[in-house]
Amino acid sequence: MSATLTLYYRQGCHLCDDMETHLARLREELSFDLAKVDIDKDVDLRQRYNEQVPVLVQGSSVLSRYFLDEASLRTALS
Repeated sequence: MSATLTLYYRQGCHLCDDMETHLARLREELSFDLAKVDIDKDVDLRQRYNEQVPVLVQGSSVLSRYFLDEASLRTALS
């Protein structure tokens, strides 16, 4: 069973695009599902993550903000 990660992002965010690209490269190797959530479509999420995107979480644990922390991701999925 694959772990599910959530990527909080916003349209037009180059850091968000970069993190998504890195995750795509690691997805097959690390076997995870990725749910993408646009924070600008939810007032509460926009307030919570406004200037922190992209944010990668697994459950309630934040794995990365701004840039992919690959070591943190690998640890969380091991």
